[in-house]
Formats: sequence, structure tokens, C-alpha cells
Amino acid sequence: MKQDIDFVLEGWEFKPGMVQARLVQARGRQVIQMRVDLGVLQLETEGRPDGAQPHGHDTYFDYLREQARMSAKGNHSFVLSEEQCQEADREFVQFYHRRICWLALRNYNRAIQDADHTLAFMDFVKGHSPSDDYTQAHEQYRGFVLFQRTQAAAALQVEQSKPDRAVDEIRAGLDQIRDFFASYDMEEQLDEDGMVQHLRNIEKSLREQYDIGETLREQLDRAIAEEDYERAAELRDQLKRRQ
Repeated sequence: MKQDIDFVLEGWEFKPGMVQARLVQARGRQVIQMRVDLGVLQLETEGRPDGAQPHGHDTYFDYLREQARMSAKGNHSFVLSEEQCQEADREFVQFYHRRICWLALRNYNRAIQDADHTLAFMDFVKGHSPSDDYTQAHEQYRGFVLFQRTQAAAALQVEQSKPDRAVDEIRAGLDQIRDFFASYDMEEQLDEDGMVQHLRNIEKSLREQYDIGETLREQLDRAIAEEDYERAAELRDQLKRRQ
């Protein structure tokens, strides 16, 4: 059996600064291959990207949540051990790689799912972290994950011919990123942030391209601000019917 990967890399030149991903057929399943400088990463499309089931669970996050629930039943506080922190970090990196692959492959729904996993895992780590340093090591990336999730959510709506909802997704994402900046007393830096500027440019482009004025969500927000509750109720009904 050949042990080199020359046949995998043949004709697939590495391009620095670019996410290169492809879906290929493996043994009875599809997998993602991601080109990296010294070769290729292969990721599972279902469950955990490395295909493992830590302690019989779909993800290590699922396992840790069970450990936390068991500790709570015994009236004990659950704090991540050093080994658990290391394993959590491994899973964060794996889901990061798969998330950027899904974005490159324009599979926005799967990119959203993996971003949501990471954000929920970040929340869990924040609540059970052994130290402020460990918490900060992950929280510093929250804005980036929110940015990528917002990109994917907006692109999915455009793909489904719903550009007004794409605008709503961008505005909702920007609100979350604003809250992230506010949690570190960094709101004055928000307008200068490259990710924020990029999302605002996408919003502007969508409004111009599709001639979008106020979306239903924006009209609802304005009605509530103006205390026009009758109009707000009508808009809520319209949003419910649309959803």
C-alpha cells in the first residue's frame, strides 16, 4: 500500500492566504480535504471533524456538558482540568478548520452550525474556566466567530433570494459584535474594526443592489421605539407569517 500522498496533492498547488477546500468521496462517505502548506487535512463532514467520539459522545463539548450536569447533581461546581482544557482546545481548532472550509465551499448552513457549536462551547468554557487567562484565550476570538457566522447567515439568505433577510442577519450580527466590544469597554474601536466595516459594506451593497429601504425588522424596531404598538403588532404578525 502506498503511504505517500503525492496522488492527493497532484495538480493541487498550495496558495498562501487562500482557503482551499474540496469535497471528495472516501470509503462510503464524503469528506472535506483542505490544502495546507505541507500537505492536506482531511475532515469528516458529520459529527466531530476528526471522526472521534470522545467518551462515547458526538463531541468533546457534549461530554463536558454531561460532566457538568453530573457535578451539579452532586452539588459540586465543575471546573475544567488542565487535560480537559487541552482537549477542548483541540476541538475548537478542529471546528475552526471545518467552518472556514464550509465557507469556502459555500455551504453556508453547515458553516452556521459549526459556528453555533463554537459559540456555545465558548459560553460553556467561560462558565467553567479554571482561570481568567484561559477564558480570555478563547473570548478574544468571539468577535471573529460572530463575523463568520454573520457572513454565512447573510449569504444563505441571498442564496435563497431573500436579500432583505440578509440585511436583517447582518444587522443582528453587528449588534452581537457591538455587545462583544462593549463587554471589553472597546465600543469606541467598533467603527474602526475591519470585520465591522466589511459587514457594513455588504449591507450597503445589498441595499443598493436590491433597492432595500427599511426591512420589516427595522420597521418593527422603529414602531417600538416610537411606541406605536398597534403598528408593531401588525409587523410582528407579518414577520411570523413570513417565517
